Amino acid sequence: MAAKPTLVETQPQGKEAVERICSRYGNKPDALLEILHDLQDELGFVPESTLPAIARALNLSRAEVHGVVTFYHDFRHKPAGRHVIKVCQAESCQSMGAEALTAALQKSLKVTLGETTSNDAITLEAVYCLGNCALSPAVMIDHKLVGRADAKKLKKTLADLMP
Repeated sequence: MAAKPTLVETQPQGKEAVERICSRYGNKPDALLEILHDLQDELGFVPESTLPAIARALNLSRAEVHGVVTFYHDFRHKPAGRHVIKVCQAESCQSMGAEALTAALQKSLKVTLGETTSNDAITLEAVYCLGNCALSPAVMIDHKLVGRADAKKLKKTLADLMP
């Protein structure tokens, strides 16, 4: 049985995106983080299949690029849902109910942290500080910060995000 084709093999924009973005940064290895962020912004995630092309363009090993992608939690390895909800799991938010909030969101969405709903509407992610400790627990919904979040407060938002 043949291996499943990769994004780069099936979608020329994946390969073109890598080449264009790396070139924009002068193919400089010290721009790796910026390149990965731009690639994720364009494709929605950093496909494993793009790592060899990035490594070649920057004269790095594939292992070096893979190490950076897997070290930073913000880089996705598969596409996210149309909306992303990030729930802070840091100490301040934990002390103010983040664990219960996370459990309520998981139950409501029928996913665990790191998963996307079956209709691809929402991806639920853990983060370890949103810089909003004074208003714990904190949640970020599509880049919008929500302080003093609770399940009741987020119920209408979830309904609006689900088709």
